[in-house]
Amino acid sequence: MPSPEDTEGEMPEGTLLVDRIANELDLLARNVDILEKLSENHPMGIIRLSEALKLPIHKVRYSLHLLERQGVIEPSAEGAVVTERAKDFWRNLDRALDHMSELIQHLKERAGAYHARSGDLGGSVRKGDPSLSRRGER
Repeated sequence: MPSPEDTEGEMPEGTLLVDRIANELDLLARNVDILEKLSENHPMGIIRLSEALKLPIHKVRYSLHLLERQGVIEPSAEGAVVTERAKDFWRNLDRALDHMSELIQHLKERAGAYHARSGDLGGSVRKGDPSLSRRGER
């Protein structure tokens, strides 16, 4: 498997950064799914969570580890249980997602402006033009 340094010349740098951010958002979504399931049906162990969410056990284990480190869940003899700090997690998540949404909108506008200047659609549909497909083909 090539190291990140070996692959850097193969893809534009921004692509690697975007991929890493997308992977982190996938992890956040999985953590939220697990926390939500535990809030509804706690306590739950790794196997029951894995089955309920249709996730591999190793991914559930990792997410539980991260959530426990944040203090939003704790282990018990019957499985993981949600702590009082989960309320803060949900509040902070809501604020952070609002901020990320604003940043994403700003970046989309900047990318759209670049593509408009260069005449390149850049793989996205221009707002309000349903005749353009995802790759800019008509």
